[in-house]
This record gives sequence, structure tokens and C-alpha cells, in this order.
Amino acid sequence: MAYTAMSGNGTTAGDDPLQTAVWRLRSRACWADAAALLQPVTAQTALQRASLLVERCLYTEQGWEEAEDALRTAEALAHGDDERGAAACERGQLAYAATLHGVRDRADEARAALGRAAALIPPGAAGRALLDFRRGLLAENLARSPQAARAAYRRAHAGATAHADPLLLSFTWRHLAGLALRDGELAEARHGFAESLRIREELGYLVGTAPALASLADAETEPEAARLREEARRLFRLLGGVPTWLARQLAPTPPAAGAATA
Repeated sequence: MAYTAMSGNGTTAGDDPLQTAVWRLRSRACWADAAALLQPVTAQTALQRASLLVERCLYTEQGWEEAEDALRTAEALAHGDDERGAAACERGQLAYAATLHGVRDRADEARAALGRAAALIPPGAAGRALLDFRRGLLAENLARSPQAARAAYRRAHAGATAHADPLLLSFTWRHLAGLALRDGELAEARHGFAESLRIREELGYLVGTAPALASLADAETEPEAARLREEARRLFRLLGGVPTWLARQLAPTPPAAGAATA
């Protein structure tokens, strides 16, 4: 089973002190603290708060009620197709996460919400790349359709490139590499995982670095693979065991290499 976290809202804060603070907290697995900074709650801050708290659910398997509350607020405040589409995209991701983590089967809700988002967010819009990525997650992990997932990830990769979204590129590189690894394309997988890791290290996305190290290890040979896994374990312990699902991948006898995770 592949676990994945994503959020939109950009990756670099620029000169905005608030967004810089939010990014630093988010990247260190402090999602609730980051969400608390986003006051007063407007349509845009509500969407960002919901995105942060949905991401927390994916990484920690906790905070479901808080995420639902934040999402309902974002949906109530959304005006215009862009905001409604973004809220629907978050609704789909939360339902996907609940299904993937075994909280409750909400696969139909996830598909319907992402379908609504697709009707509201036009091709080429900034939010479309994230939507395409999340539709790829459903195809890969719920529908078990790697071909459909690959097509969606490639659309997301092109969109993230066009809109200069490096964090999303780290996810698309990672998931395309995971599919390549499944197909036995080791060189392609190694390249994609290495690009994902490079981007996350450059951005300072600490909470996503340990999973990137672990997946690159799956495509490497010894002793490099062992070194990468040990570094991943160090970061995993540093963040207090987040993301929770990484513990299985870093177990002394890990399962066979599979799809990319977060």
C-alpha cells in the first residue's frame, strides 16, 4: 500500500513572513501550529488551513475531525470556480486518505469530489496539476490502474513544471519513479527518486525527506542502500515517528520494493 501526502498553496514563501513561518512549521511536521497562524479566516486562509490539516491526517493518521471542520469552513467560504474547485480537491484528498488508512471506505466520495474539482478547475490553471496528481493517486492506490496513474502523474508533472511548483514536482518525480521500479526500470526509478530527494532537500521539506531517502534506497545497491535507510531512520526518529507509515518501510526486514510513498 502506498501512502501519499500532498498539498497545494505553493512551496516557497517569498518575502511574506507569515508564509515563511507557515512553511517552516509545515515542513517540520507541525501542521496544527502552522494552521493556527492563519488568522483571520478568509476564503484563502481557510483553504490553506484545510490543506495543512488534511496533510497532517496523511502523515500522522490523526486529526480527522479537525480536518473535516476546517474543510467545511473552506467550502462555506469558497466563492468562484477556483476556490470551489480547490475545496473539492481537498475534500477528495481527505476522503482518499481516510480510505487508504482504513478509517472508513470513502472511495466513492473521493472520486466524486475530484470529479467536481475537474469540472471547476480548467486545464492549464494553477490548481490543475495538483488535481491531476491526486487523480493519479486514486488510480494507482484505489483503482489499481498503473497505466491510468502514470498518465495522470505525467500531466501533473507537466503542469508543475509550467507553474514552477517544485514541491509538486518532487511528488510527481517520486510516483513516476515508483511505477518505474515496479516495472523493473531501475535506472529510471533511481533518477526519479534522486530528483525528488534533491528537490526536498533544497526546499527544506524535512518531513518528506525521510520517505524520499527510503525510496531511493529501494532502487540502489549496497552499501549505498543501507546508508540511505540509516539516514532515513535518523530523520524519522527526529520527527517523532512521522510519517507513521514509514516505520514499516524502515523495518529491519522491509517488504519488497513497491510504489513510491509520500
